[in-house]
Amino acid sequence: MTTAVAAPFRFFALQVVRTRRLGPSLARVTFAGPDLRAFHSDGLDQSLSLFLPHPGQSEPAVPVELGEGWWQGWRELPDDVRAVMRSYTLRGLRRDDEGHTAEIDVDFVLHGLEPDSGIQAGPAARWAAGAAPGDRVLLLGPAVADNRAIRFRPPEDTDLVVIWGDETAVPAACAIVEALPAGTRARVWLQVPHAEDAQNLRTAADAEITWLVGDDTDGPEATLATLRAAQLPPAERPYVWIAGESGCVKRLRRHFVGERGVDRRRVTFVGYWRRGLTEEQLREQG
Repeated sequence: MTTAVAAPFRFFALQVVRTRRLGPSLARVTFAGPDLRAFHSDGLDQSLSLFLPHPGQSEPAVPVELGEGWWQGWRELPDDVRAVMRSYTLRGLRRDDEGHTAEIDVDFVLHGLEPDSGIQAGPAARWAAGAAPGDRVLLLGPAVADNRAIRFRPPEDTDLVVIWGDETAVPAACAIVEALPAGTRARVWLQVPHAEDAQNLRTAADAEITWLVGDDTDGPEATLATLRAAQLPPAERPYVWIAGESGCVKRLRRHFVGERGVDRRRVTFVGYWRRGLTEEQLREQG
């Protein structure tokens, strides 16, 4: 297995340059700024921490001047001042003629803003829905291309890539699928709330992509039933990447390892969120 190096991360002061609605529950925001010249990532599911301003603020409040003490200083700010922090994955990256990063894309799930969602929108969804060119954010991201916030690392001998992700993992999963090289066999399931959220992905790989449309009110049971019924191509050395709601991800990992016999060392599982908890509550739980 390839291993990540422990690489440094840094803050990047960025501005919105354009936005694009991808579907009823997905929006893409493109960021740029001189700081991006120092942004380096070779990962297809690169994790990022995004700091957003509250309504009425011109920029997010993060005490970066405290250096390594920024985290404690940020935690001590009043709730209505402290920047909203959310975790995302890099959807796209474009470089200038000199090879420096010029723009990055981040896709937002618009929880609570979809038609008839029945849930209350969070601060990040509200921000993304109203984002406009010139809006300022702060990003905590990689200064070294190979870093520990990259999780998709199939062994070189992989003969089948299996991917599952819910709507929070769709940006990372799509980036992975689009970058798979020719000759790679892949079986992919992506779950989205609405049919209009499904995207047309171009990939050189031999990839079968299934979009699972509908809400997740049944939790992991419906997803597990779908994957249990699926026929996977024969493979001796499969690699599995599953990401999304923590409870569902754990159940699916047990399915692939316990029921399908996949080597647990060849299964990457990432919990992007946990049912019933906000990101702040997850952070408090460690």
